[in-house]
Amino acid sequence: MLVKAGRIVEDAFTAVADAEPLPDAPVIVSLKRFLAERDHIVARDGAFGVRLETGESPQALQPDLGKLAVVVLHIPAFRDGRAFSAARLLRTRLGYKGEIRLTGHFLLDQIAFYARVGVDAFDVAPNISVADVQTALHEISDVYQPSVDGRVTIRDLRTRQGTAIPS
Repeated sequence: MLVKAGRIVEDAFTAVADAEPLPDAPVIVSLKRFLAERDHIVARDGAFGVRLETGESPQALQPDLGKLAVVVLHIPAFRDGRAFSAARLLRTRLGYKGEIRLTGHFLLDQIAFYARVGVDAFDVAPNISVADVQTALHEISDVYQPSVDGRVTIRDLRTRQGTAIPS
């Protein structure tokens, strides 16, 4: 189930294995396949995306980020936090404006933090409801650190109120 902006959405993309032929539809391919078949994938009609494993750098996509409709960050185990860094890097340094989708093994407790660093779509397990995702997205009421979501930090709020914390 794909959840975006707190709602179930239809996934227009087909994940295609490296050895499978590309269908005439929006596709998501591995970074390895994208790099090997870049010219063919970019030239075909239709939207496309690239799936990054946690050990792969989003910087490999930098020359083509404006062409990508979606970047999928796949997490093999919830203990692997590299997707947080990859999402933030895509949004800040690389300026990626498209969809960043999370898939694999992540916890509900992590969803709000992933949203803070730029993830805007979650491919969740069938046992997780939309209500669970909506609750998770709103778990953090106030934030201490600035991030790509542009939320006002507690320090900023206190400065506005004249009760700033000394540095």
